[in-house]
This record gives sequence, C-alpha cells and structure tokens, in this order.
Amino acid sequence: MKIKLFIILILIGLSTLYGQIDNFETLTKTGTTAAQFLKIGVDARATAMGNAGAAMQGDLSAMYWNPAGLGYITGLEAMFVYQDWLAGIAYNYIAFATGLGNVGTIGVSVTSLSVPEDKVTTVEQPDGTGELFDASDLAINLSFSRRLTDKFSIGGSVKFIHQSIWHMSANTVAADIGALFTTPFKGIRIGACISNFGGDMQLGGRDTRFSKDPDDFNEGNVKFVNAMYETDQFPLPIFFRVGIAGELYEDENLRATFGLDALHPNDNTESLNSGLEVAFNEMLFLRSGYATLFRKDTEQGLTFGGGIHYRVWRSSTVLKIDYSYTDFGRLENVQRFSLGVKF
Repeated sequence: MKIKLFIILILIGLSTLYGQIDNFETLTKTGTTAAQFLKIGVDARATAMGNAGAAMQGDLSAMYWNPAGLGYITGLEAMFVYQDWLAGIAYNYIAFATGLGNVGTIGVSVTSLSVPEDKVTTVEQPDGTGELFDASDLAINLSFSRRLTDKFSIGGSVKFIHQSIWHMSANTVAADIGALFTTPFKGIRIGACISNFGGDMQLGGRDTRFSKDPDDFNEGNVKFVNAMYETDQFPLPIFFRVGIAGELYEDENLRATFGLDALHPNDNTESLNSGLEVAFNEMLFLRSGYATLFRKDTEQGLTFGGGIHYRVWRSSTVLKIDYSYTDFGRLENVQRFSLGVKF
C-alpha cells in the first residue's frame, strides 16, 4: 500500500508539471512565474548540501523541502534563519514544530523577503520624485506530517502567499504534498514532493487606477472617466522534486550521509542537486555539495558549510548553530546563518 501511494505521488507530479508545458524540450518558460522567493532554499543545512533535501528527515526545514520528513520530529523544535540574499535583499525564515504523539507532527513557518527602499523615478524626473518605494514577499505555511509506518511517512502543507510593491499587492493560496520511504536496502531513503500547487497571482491596487478623457478631440463630453490598468496573471513556481539519501558510513562516532535530488520546475530546465554531510558524534558537522547541475545558464554552484549541535548541560535541550555558503558566480555569494533549539 505504501509503495502504491509513493508511485501515485510521483505520477501525479510528473503529469501536473508536464501538462503545463506544451513543448518542454524547447520551451523552458524561464521568467514566467510569480513569487520567485518560493524557490530560495530556507535553511543552512540543506543549502550547504547543494539543496539536496527531499529525502532528509527529522529537520524543521522539511516543511520546505518535503513536508513528509517533518513526521520524524517527536518533540518541540524551533528554527530561525537569516540570510543576506543577492543585491542586499533580506531573507528570513522562522519555523516551529511539535509532535502530537500518534497523531503526527504539526509545524508552522513564516518566510519573508524584503527589498530596501529606493527612489521613485520617472522619465520626467530621472533623479527622483522625492518619494520612496519598497517591495516585500511573505509566505505563511502550515504543515502536517504523519508516519504511517516506521518506514513510510506522508505530509502536506498549506501556505498563504503575499507579494507587494509600493501601493500594489497580490495574494494566493498554495499547497505542497510529499512522501518519504525508507527502503530495506541499507536504510536508503527516497522522497518525492510537489511544491507550490495553487492559484495564479495578479497585482492590484491604487497604482492601477487613473482618470482618462475618452475623447480628446471633442468638447462637451464627459471630461474624465475613472479607469484601471488590467494586469496579467502569473502562475506560481511549481516544481516536482525526487530525492534519494542514505548513509555511506555510520558508527557511534562518525556518520557520512549523502543526498541527491532531481528537480523538475515549470519555469526552467531540469537539474540535479547533490550534497554530503559528515557528522562527528552528532555534534560537529561538515557539509558540501553542488546545486543546479546540468541546468543551462545557471550561476548557482558550489556549496559548503558546517554546524555545531550542543546539548545544554544536564537537560534534553539541544542548541543548533549552522552556516552555509553558496557560490553564485557573477552574482558573488549567499551566506546563511541558522539558530535552532530542540526541546
């Protein structure tokens, strides 16, 4: 039964994404989706491993990579992530999750991206009008996961997505669904997830309203008519992710875990993400990977990072500090810092 559910999820993901592209061999639809911030990796661990997170389990960031992995969290956990994104854009991620016994695990996360204020310029006033504008993105996510057996878990998320720029904004609702299966072969894990399946986004607000004289050549008619620009609707960046992960070596003092994800987005070409994590006594972690392998014209590539997980003296509380570095070629780099607490 669990294998059938896993296969069904993979078939649904493939049919959903391929159905959106008329000729996927020649048409990538790059730059045709809204809410691009939903494609940014949220945490320091998975991004240090080249964004290979679909088959990882028991981490709060599973709400982003594959909500089925959230089911391996049994206690209460929290995570706070800050990253200085490209061009001085601020990106923050906050997540909380708690186990509900045999019912499953529930989690909440908030993702925000904000652009610094800048001058409003026009053709007539290229040096600025004296006004300032800004832009921001927000996603509020509610996730639930349950382990149906000790080897198989499913999970899903519902998220509210908001984008704004100056006096205009757009909102929509989307969902993620995923599954995670531990195979009998050396504990190798296989994960699959469909992300951001939801409605289109369309900007609206007072900046679309204006007054227009319907007839500039005749007098005596209605002088001004209130009108509105019609903005286009854009879909969300839906992607289907299949991943595999497992331990290359494991004993009581050392663990080496690999991850490999295949990604099929609706607005770009397919790619592979790969990574490796080495853990010493589950306290000190070293990670490295490579993102967007085989994707054409990508700037993202080599990743690395590390972390320290320290158990607070005489308690079950674990403090987690993680860091990742991602090379973006001509766009320089992105560094992420995360702080987590496990109770």
